[in-house]
Amino acid sequence: MTPLPPLVEPGPDLTSAQVSRYSRHLLVPGMGIEAQRRLLAARVAVVGAGGLGSPVLAYLAAAGVGHLTVIDDDVVDATNLQRQVMHATADLGRPKVESAAEFVRGLNPDVSVTTRQVRIVPGNAQELLAGHDLVLDGADNFPARYAVSDACVALGLPVVWAAVLRFDAQLSTFVPGGSEAVSLRDLFPVPPRPEDVPSCAEAGVLGALVGQVGSIMAAEAVKLICGFGEPLVGRVLLVDALSQRTREVPLRPAGVVVELPVHEVVRELVPLEEVSAEDVRGLAGAGTHVLLDVREPGEHALGTVPGALTVPVGEVLSWEELDSHLPEGPVVVYCKAGPRARRAAAHLVRLGHPDVRVMTGGMLAWIERVDPSLPTY
Repeated sequence: MTPLPPLVEPGPDLTSAQVSRYSRHLLVPGMGIEAQRRLLAARVAVVGAGGLGSPVLAYLAAAGVGHLTVIDDDVVDATNLQRQVMHATADLGRPKVESAAEFVRGLNPDVSVTTRQVRIVPGNAQELLAGHDLVLDGADNFPARYAVSDACVALGLPVVWAAVLRFDAQLSTFVPGGSEAVSLRDLFPVPPRPEDVPSCAEAGVLGALVGQVGSIMAAEAVKLICGFGEPLVGRVLLVDALSQRTREVPLRPAGVVVELPVHEVVRELVPLEEVSAEDVRGLAGAGTHVLLDVREPGEHALGTVPGALTVPVGEVLSWEELDSHLPEGPVVVYCKAGPRARRAAAHLVRLGHPDVRVMTGGMLAWIERVDPSLPTY
């Protein structure tokens, strides 16, 4: 990939104190004095002052990003302190934006901070984000993530995005403009229902992982502002902290039109066939079908159907062809309750798979009707 042009024009010359403070940056190939001047001139909005926001704000402030806007409507809770390292025990009950701003100002006096103690929603997202060069999305709920994404598409702002649950994380960078530009809606076309995806409060999260992921987000921001390296554009980085492995999946625009033969187009209009959990038990025992679990890795604590392949729905939606992705044979797709499985199944049909069905009720139905010994949390 050709490096993207810098997002920000260089600001004023560095003072002698700034040359000293940022001296280790100035030695890095691709950085130098001009890049540091770009950082000091940058205006960056950070959505969320929690687990991801903590390392993001800390490293952007330390890097000398000249203006940070912190957007969060929450207050510090004792359960936050396991991972949200900007906040201390003395901050309990305090607005997170205040605690975060105090941390940033104490770390680097070169950085000015604006706090917005408000929940970001579609009605206010453009007003909150306008006037910035870049947005980093560390929100902890899907409505906020989609509000950020849609506003940034409308404003033409790049977004560095990440999501973390238990031992797993996903990251990408969305840069608008051009026919191949992608956004969050290309990765997840519609928000899942709350009951389909557990939150950190329900499923937990490894505290150190948000530090690792937030640091990657901050590095992405520095690269975009300064115009060097290869950002995570058109790629989703998957991080598995349990095995400490990473991998990438490509991301393309969901609106790309694929030319299909007439019989394929007609088949897209046919409703997806569903199959009960009891019938899937028989299929699993017979070994005649490919069982595809499209939940996120952190959801597998609920259990899986024996013999199922596990591929997150975002990865399935990124497939451009069927070769090598799935074994031959009819496919039954399932998720926790059903919506994600239907999206994945519809995509497999669009790619030309001749026999795809969805398990009605998903893993919850399997637990209720087939294996009640599995947990239901």
